[in-house]
Amino acid sequence: MLQLSLSWLGLGPVAASPWHLLLLGGASLFLARILAWIYAFYDNCRRLRCFPQPPSCHWLWGHLDIAKWQRLTAKGSTRLDMFEHISLMTLDSLQKCVFSFDSNCQESPSEYIAAILELSSLIMKRHRQLLLYVDFLYYLTANGRRFRKACDLVHDFTDAVIRERRHTLNSQGVDEFLKAKTKSKTLDFIDVLLLAKDEHGKELSDEDIRAEADTFMFGGHDTAASALSWILYNLARHPEYQERCRQEVQELLRGREPQEIEWDDLAQLPFLTMCIKESLRLHPPVISISRCCTKDIVLPDGRVIPKGNDCIISIFGVHHNPSVWPDPEVRPSPPNSGTSGGVWLLSGKPELSFFCLIAIVSGAGWVCRKTWPISLVLFGPQVYDPFRFDPENSQKRSPLAFIPFSAGPRNCIGQTFAMNEMKVALALTLLRFRVLPDDKEPRRQPELILRAEGGLWLRVEPQSTGAP
Repeated sequence: MLQLSLSWLGLGPVAASPWHLLLLGGASLFLARILAWIYAFYDNCRRLRCFPQPPSCHWLWGHLDIAKWQRLTAKGSTRLDMFEHISLMTLDSLQKCVFSFDSNCQESPSEYIAAILELSSLIMKRHRQLLLYVDFLYYLTANGRRFRKACDLVHDFTDAVIRERRHTLNSQGVDEFLKAKTKSKTLDFIDVLLLAKDEHGKELSDEDIRAEADTFMFGGHDTAASALSWILYNLARHPEYQERCRQEVQELLRGREPQEIEWDDLAQLPFLTMCIKESLRLHPPVISISRCCTKDIVLPDGRVIPKGNDCIISIFGVHHNPSVWPDPEVRPSPPNSGTSGGVWLLSGKPELSFFCLIAIVSGAGWVCRKTWPISLVLFGPQVYDPFRFDPENSQKRSPLAFIPFSAGPRNCIGQTFAMNEMKVALALTLLRFRVLPDDKEPRRQPELILRAEGGLWLRVEPQSTGAP
């Protein structure tokens, strides 16, 4: 697993790679408790009639800038890069959820959003240059100086919000503070962290809150943008499924004005949910995660992964493994292997940290220990079948066959948030627009998250145009 400096998140001089932060390590186990506390807080307030209804989905997640897309498609079909537009939407949504701040970044430039995007880009560039893993050398470079400047901007924004909110909390007191939030229905992530205390009654410091908020912003925007972009791509290639999703949303919202998704609606979109999950199988935003073995792991053929070794688990490999998923995709097999992969072992010895043995594991056990270019397993025609996730079919599979959010105690703490965000954005998009495939087929490009070379371009047109 590549290592790099992410001190801007308050995680010390050396931390794991970005996807490790939110997906594998999570922001922290304490943050997981915080998220659970949010739901408990809401339930208590609802019983007290503080919040007779859940907060608005638009406040929680926002949605694609409908007006902007309507302008872009005013003259009919137009080509749009999904990653470019949806990344801004996910950042806009997270700012609303974390800070209660309307950035309007989908319409006008935002220094904070630009800094977050630049940090993601700079970290990816640093990944490719081994010598720049040393902080001292990195900060002597032009990119290192840009990194520091972007860090300062992000920190200053977060610190200002925390100071202002803490001042309000101290001046009003907890009861008045909660009453004001109750009236406006805008209890956000920063508020929850400010109100939180550990088992000894100790509050989080401003530095702790900043680290948690920055981690959530950094780890949550790219993954959701990747997932939504590939979902729209798959629905563009399968118009019959796209139309069925659209009809499901239209039926759900029939007779409503305005046509907006409510909290209770999120459980009433079964086919759209199946389409989301099948896209996450084919195009998991994070293609691999790592685990350190806390005990010896005995494989089905009797071989043992020793305690203390780091295992890189290929989510992409598991999701495309024909022994787990019948007919997962149409493509050639890797050389000297009859499977698409599972686990890559990295030596637990520090002196061997830059060398890795790739050990391919399928449902039948240890298959081979050959390596091959990653491009062999990342390109080829896809078998997109949402009915794999029909409840009856899902019951027949291992719960570990589908792990886009990882699994176990270190799974993604934001997976419920992410799934609901995708449902809202996808439903509102399909309600107003049709997406069609571009003339050029995209090539998947694994970086911090799964991207497409040169962007993921689709044609978008108003839903009424060419509608049956």
